[in-house]
Amino acid sequence: MFDIKKLREDSEGVKAAMASQGANVDIDAILTTDAKRRDILSELEAKRAERNSASASVGEVMRAVGQAKKAGESTEELLGQADELKTVSTQLGTEIAALEGELRPLEEGLREAILYLPNAPHESVPIGSDESDNEVTRVWGERPSFEFEPKAHWELGEDLDIIDFDRAAKISGARFALYKGAGARLERALINFMLDTHTKDNRYKEVLPPVLVNEASMIGTGQLPKFADDLFKCAADDLWLIPTAEVPVTNIHRDEILDTGVLPLFYTAYTPCFRREAGAHGRETRGLIRQHQFNKVELVKFVEPAASYDELETLTADVEKILQALGLHYRVVNLCSGDIGFSAAKTYDLEVWLPSYQNFKEISSCSNFEDFQARRANIRYRDESKKPQLVHTLNGSGLAIGRTVAAVME
Repeated sequence: MFDIKKLREDSEGVKAAMASQGANVDIDAILTTDAKRRDILSELEAKRAERNSASASVGEVMRAVGQAKKAGESTEELLGQADELKTVSTQLGTEIAALEGELRPLEEGLREAILYLPNAPHESVPIGSDESDNEVTRVWGERPSFEFEPKAHWELGEDLDIIDFDRAAKISGARFALYKGAGARLERALINFMLDTHTKDNRYKEVLPPVLVNEASMIGTGQLPKFADDLFKCAADDLWLIPTAEVPVTNIHRDEILDTGVLPLFYTAYTPCFRREAGAHGRETRGLIRQHQFNKVELVKFVEPAASYDELETLTADVEKILQALGLHYRVVNLCSGDIGFSAAKTYDLEVWLPSYQNFKEISSCSNFEDFQARRANIRYRDESKKPQLVHTLNGSGLAIGRTVAAVME
């Protein structure tokens, strides 16, 4: 979530950041709403203080009434003062209720508007409009060459009878896969290989989280409210199927203040993931590239702000080790401002060469969200002075297993 203080203090900088991402956001309208909200809050505080003072005065007068009665003195004037004070307090209560009624929709509207604001790109992110403006940071391995025309993985999978798309479609519909025999074993072996590598070599703690999550979890990582149409929902239970393990793993520490010295925390998790992929079309809907259900091994880090960009580099290197061990030709791409994800301040995409496409295809994304998710999910830590601070969160998909299967097969 965007820090409202940053909007107030550097509105022009925020506007430039939003423009660099192609985000159509009316920052001035948000600031106008915020100013109205703050004015009402100020008036509310003054009236509440005035009512509290009136109530206290009523108490003092009534104590004086009690003393006057004991002394046999007249209480008429004191009771009149008390009635006047009670009338003032009642009137103030009515005015306070009216102001609270004005404040509520302003706060709801402001929160909704801020929830739709994307994160601001880090200064090292190239400015651009789409993937053509991304920067290739490095390339690993040699591009495979063949003396024959290689088959696409969906053709090869069917020829070997290890992936069955027709029967998957019969069971569930388009964009699902049925792994069989060696195909199923390959998927399982890749999951185990990645989890074992990350837990034994890279200091990640393995967790196995739920794949159905509540709305607060989706809001915390930035999937809701903006991307509701891309998600699968179990409406009867008000639960959502996760699009990535980033959601439940990041929310492990939602609404928590982590103790001093606990950070960094590294987690890895295997989960099935579910996405509508509503905007996908054409050749990429074939095979394992864009599936409604797919398996993924995820990496999540909770770190102190000063360390987060160093941690992004090591996170990316951790994912690269998997690709190198599999002997896959890949490149690391620094996404431009127009191609970066909603919640990310900086993202490296790892793209593997697929002969069937004669092109590189994204197989993993490694992102630093800075405090964007932590602000939405209220995840803090105590610094050395014991003061609560927002953590920085990072995520790396290491990797989308179906795409890895496709790359290994081709």
